[in-house]
Amino acid sequence: MNIRFLGADRQVTGSHHLLRTDGSTLLVDCGLFQERPFLDRNWTPFPVPPRDIDYILLTHAHLDHCGTIPRLVKEGFRGTVFATAPTIDLARIVILDSAQIMEEDAAFKKKRHAKEGRVAPHPEIPLYTVEDARRSFELFEPVSYLEPFALEDGTSVRFCDAGHILGSSMISLETAGPEASRRKLVFSGDIGQWNRPLIHDPSVFEAADYVIMESTYGDHNHDDPQPVDELLAAVIAETAARGGNVIVPVFALERAQELMFYIGRLIRSGRIPRLPVYLDSPMAVEVTAVFARYPQDLDPEAAGLVADGARPFDFPGLRLVTKIEESKAINRVPGPCVILAGSGMCTGGRIKHHLAANISRPECTVLFVGYQARDTLGREILENAPTEIRINGRQLPVRARIARINGFSGHAGRDGLLRWLNAFKFAPRRLFLVHGEEDVALGLAEFLGREKSWEITVPRYLEEFELG
Repeated sequence: MNIRFLGADRQVTGSHHLLRTDGSTLLVDCGLFQERPFLDRNWTPFPVPPRDIDYILLTHAHLDHCGTIPRLVKEGFRGTVFATAPTIDLARIVILDSAQIMEEDAAFKKKRHAKEGRVAPHPEIPLYTVEDARRSFELFEPVSYLEPFALEDGTSVRFCDAGHILGSSMISLETAGPEASRRKLVFSGDIGQWNRPLIHDPSVFEAADYVIMESTYGDHNHDDPQPVDELLAAVIAETAARGGNVIVPVFALERAQELMFYIGRLIRSGRIPRLPVYLDSPMAVEVTAVFARYPQDLDPEAAGLVADGARPFDFPGLRLVTKIEESKAINRVPGPCVILAGSGMCTGGRIKHHLAANISRPECTVLFVGYQARDTLGREILENAPTEIRINGRQLPVRARIARINGFSGHAGRDGLLRWLNAFKFAPRRLFLVHGEEDVALGLAEFLGREKSWEITVPRYLEEFELG
C-alpha cells in the first residue's frame, strides 16, 4: 500500500490524496487549487490517469475539496464518488456554481483577449462546463455516518462527523487481509471546532496506523477577548449607532448560515437593533435551504428550533437577495444595515461592489469572519491596513473601520488540533500534515514533535510513501 500527495501539500487548497491498496486505487478528496501561485495545477495533466481511479471519497463540499471532480469525469473517471447525503446536496450547488463561473470567465476572457490582440496562457475554454458538472453527479453515492461499508478489494470504509460544515466527514479506512497485516488510516478532512452552534462536535479516534491531518490554523488559536456573539453584537450596534453599514464577506457554505443564526438570536433577544440584514448570495440562499433537510445533522440547539417549527436562519429584517438588480439596489438604501455577501476572501462576486460602495465611508465597518488566504483582496485589506485599495479597477480611500472576529472559523486552531490528536491512545506509525501553508505546517510539525515524539512528515506536492 502506498499514498501519494497530489494537492494541499505545503499549501491550503487543491486537496487530493491518492491511496493504492492491493486491489484498489482511490482518491480522498478532489479539490480545485485556488491560490494564485498554484492555479496552473488545475490545467496540467492529472498525475494519475483518471480512468485508473476506482473511487473518490469526499470529505466535504468546499470547492478546494470537491471542485475538480467534473474535470476527472470529463477525462475518464468512471468510478463511484462516496459522500454523505448533505455533502452531495451541497456539492451539487458548489460545483454547478463553479462551472457557471468558469463558462462566464472563459467567454469574457476570449472577448477581452480578442480586443487586446493577445494570446492567453491557457485556452479560452472552461476547465469544465455545466454539462460536465451535471454528468459527474451521476457517479455520486450517499453514505451514512458511522456505518462501515466495503470496497471491492475488501477495504472497510467509515465516514465520521468532522464538525466542520454540514455533512463534513473524517474518513477511516482499514485494509483487508489477516489481522496482522491490516492497516488503518484516518483522514481528518477539515477538523471543526468544539461547542459551536449548528453542527456536531468533531469525531475522535483511539488508534490508527497512519493519520493524515489538516494544519490550516496550526500556528495559532482562535482567541477572542469575548464570546463571538458579544463581539458581533458590539460591532453591529456601534456601527448602527454611527448610521453606517456592516459589510461582511462570507463563504456561502456554513459561514453565512452561522452568522444568520447568531444575528437572529441577537435580534430576538433585543441585544442589537432590528435593522435590515441582506444575504446577498444566490448560492448561500440555496445552501440555507439544504440545512432544513437535515435536522438530524444539526447541533441540538438548532435542531430543537426546527423541531419546534421555528426556522433557525430566519428573523425579522432578513432579506434574501438572488437577483442582480436587487443586489445593486441595496447600495441605494439608506443605512444602517448589515450586508452578508460572497466571496469570503473578496476575490470576486457581489462583495466587491459592496466594498466599493462602503469602504470609503468612516461610519461603516468591514467585518472579516473567515480565513483570508495570501494574495487575496481580503488579506490585503485585513493585514496591510492600506490607506487606499484597488477594487473593480478603481483606487478607493480606506476610511471604514476594519474589524475581525476570529472565533467564527470552521477550522480548529492549534489547541483543537492537539485535542484531536490527544484522543489517540497509541502513537500512529506516522502522522502526515497537509492542508496548510508551508511555514504553518512545518511549525505545527515542530510543535507536535516536542509535544508527542511521533514520526511526523509534511509531504511535498507529488511525494509518495510506502505504508508498510
